[in-house]
Amino acid sequence: MKKILVATTSIFGLMALQGSASRADEALDKLAKDPKQWVMQQGDDANTRFSKLNQINASNVKKLQVAWTFSTGVLRGHEGGPLVIGDVMYVHTPFPNTVYALDLNHDGKIIWKYEPRQDPNVIPIMCCDTVNRGVAYADGKIFLHQADTTLVALDAKTGEKVWSVMDGEAGKGQSGTDAPFVYKDKVLIGVSGGEFGVRGWVSAYNIKDGKLAWRGFSEGPDSDTLIDPAKTTSLGKPVGPDSSISTWEGDQWKIGGGATWGWYSYDPELNLVYYGSGNPSTWNPVQRPGDNRWSMSIWARDLDTGKVKWIYQMTPHDEWDFDGVNEMILSDQNIDGKARKLLTHFDRNGFGYTLDRATGELLVAEKFDPVVNWATKVDMDKSSKTYGRPLVVDAYSTQHGGEDHNSKGICPAALGTKDEQPAAYSPETQLFYVPTNHVCMDYEPYKVSYTAGQAYVGAAVAMYPPKGDTNMGNFIAWDGKTGKIVWSNKEQFSAWGGALATAGNVVFYGTLEGYLKAVDAKTGKELYKFKTPSGIIGNVMTYEHGGKQYVGVLSGVGGWAGIGLAAGLLQPENAAAWHGAVDQGKLPTKDKTVDTAGLGAVGGYAGLASYTSLGGTLTVFALPTE
Repeated sequence: MKKILVATTSIFGLMALQGSASRADEALDKLAKDPKQWVMQQGDDANTRFSKLNQINASNVKKLQVAWTFSTGVLRGHEGGPLVIGDVMYVHTPFPNTVYALDLNHDGKIIWKYEPRQDPNVIPIMCCDTVNRGVAYADGKIFLHQADTTLVALDAKTGEKVWSVMDGEAGKGQSGTDAPFVYKDKVLIGVSGGEFGVRGWVSAYNIKDGKLAWRGFSEGPDSDTLIDPAKTTSLGKPVGPDSSISTWEGDQWKIGGGATWGWYSYDPELNLVYYGSGNPSTWNPVQRPGDNRWSMSIWARDLDTGKVKWIYQMTPHDEWDFDGVNEMILSDQNIDGKARKLLTHFDRNGFGYTLDRATGELLVAEKFDPVVNWATKVDMDKSSKTYGRPLVVDAYSTQHGGEDHNSKGICPAALGTKDEQPAAYSPETQLFYVPTNHVCMDYEPYKVSYTAGQAYVGAAVAMYPPKGDTNMGNFIAWDGKTGKIVWSNKEQFSAWGGALATAGNVVFYGTLEGYLKAVDAKTGKELYKFKTPSGIIGNVMTYEHGGKQYVGVLSGVGGWAGIGLAAGLLQPENAAAWHGAVDQGKLPTKDKTVDTAGLGAVGGYAGLASYTSLGGTLTVFALPTE
C-alpha cells in the first residue's frame, strides 16, 4: 500500500487544497480546466464532453491500440464512464454499484474497492436494466448514487465512507441510476421510477456533511416544485399559481412521474442548474387528462435555493413515453449576428431544441431524424395559441385511438430518437455529435391501477426499424443554430454509447455490437473501429498520463436497448414472466410475448444476440510508442 500511496501523490496533493466546501468548487474548477484530467462524467459543467487533447488526431487515430483492460466483474449494462484525477482512475459498475480506484502508475492496480450492501429487491423496480451512470468527485470525495437511492461520499484516498444519506424509498418504486453532479458546495441527484408512479424530484446535498440543502419536485404545489408563480416564466410569461396541479385531474399529480435521472449542467455566471424531467405516469394517456405539468420539461433552477427561474414543457400530455431527461448542452454562439448563451437539448420526442439559457426563449425546434412523424412540427409562432407546442398528428396519437387500440407506425419509438446516451459539442466546429436511435413502434394503452411499489405502465409496445430501413441507429452531426443535420452515419443498431469530441478533429462513440468508432469531426468519415468484448452503452472519455493521451470506454451490453440480453428476456418463458410483473397481467398474444417484452425493446433488438454477449470491461486505448 505504501508504494501505491507514493505513486499517487499528485491526486492526494490536489485533495489537500480542498480544505472546505467553499474551496471545493474552485479546486474542482481548476481540475476540470486541465485537459489531462477527466474529473466529471459530462466532461465539464456545460456538459460538452469536449477535450482539448489532440495527441490523438484525425491523421493518426487509425494507429490506436489497446493499452490495457480491466474487468469489472459485473454482467449487466455499463453506462457512464470512469473518472481520472491525478494518477488515479475511478471505475463504477451497475448493481451492486461497486467502485474501484485504480493506480495509473502501476498498470491499473487496485488501490481500493468499495462494494455497498444493498437489498437485491431493488433490482425488479429498475425498469430498464440495473444501470448506474457513474461517480462524481469533489472535496477529496467520490460520490456514488446507489440503486437503492443512497448517496454515499467516499474518501477518494482510502475508499472509506465519509457520510451517506438515503434519498428515497425503494419499496415505493424509487431507485437511483443517475450520476451525482457537483456544483459549488452541493451535490445533486435525481430519482428514477416513472414506471412505478414515482413523483420525480431533484435533491441538493451539502458536500461537506450530506445535509439536505433543498429539494424540488416535478409536480405538485408551488411549495413543492419551488416555482414562484409571478417570477418563474415559461416561454417568457409567468406560469401563474399552482401551474402544475391545475393540469392534472384531482390528485393524480401525486403519482405523476416526471423522474429526473438524466444528465445535468450548470452555468456559474447565471448560477443556474439545467436538467430535464421524464414521462408522466401512467403510459396510458387516457387515464390522466391535461398537460401533466411539469413532466417532460426543461428546468432552470437557482443552485443555491432550488427556485425555478424558467421552465419549458416540450411534450405536454405525453402519449408516447418521450422522457425529457436527456442532457442540456451549454454553448456560447452567435445567432443572427448576436452573441447568445445557448442551451441545446436532443429530446426523446425527436426534436432538437435550442433555447436561450438565461431567459428560456425558444430559438430552434427541429426534427433530428427525418422519419419523426408523431408531430408535424413545433409551433414557433409567438402569436399563436399553440406557441412552443408540438402539433400532434391524430394517426399517431395514442390518446386519439383510446384504450385497447393499437396505434401503429409511430416514429420514434418510446426509447426516442435519442435516449440517455449523451451527445458532445465541439467549440471548434460548433457542431453537436449525437448518437441516435432510428426506431418506430406500435403502442397500445390499457387501463392500469396504481399500487405503491408496483409497476404502473399501462401500455404494450413493440419496436422495429422505420419502414424500408434496416438500420436502427444513426450517428449525426447537428448545427444547433439552424436545426440541420450536417452529416449522418448509419448504424445497424442504435448508437447507444455516449460521444466524445476532441481538439484532434476526432469524435468517438460506441455501438451496441461493441465497436469503439472514431470519425472525422468535419466530414463524419470513419477513421477507426475496434470490437470490444461486449456491446457499448458507456460513454467515451479521454485523459493524459505520463505525457501520453489515452481513450477509455466501458463495454457491457444492457440498458433499455440491450435489456433482452442483460435480463435474459429473449427466452419466451422469461419474457412472459417479465410481462406478468410489469404489465400487471395484461399479456399480449403468445407469439408477441417476446416482441413487447422489456417495455417493447426485446423484440426489436433480438438480433443483437448474434453480435455480442454480456460482460463488463474497461478498455483503454493509446497510440503505439514510437
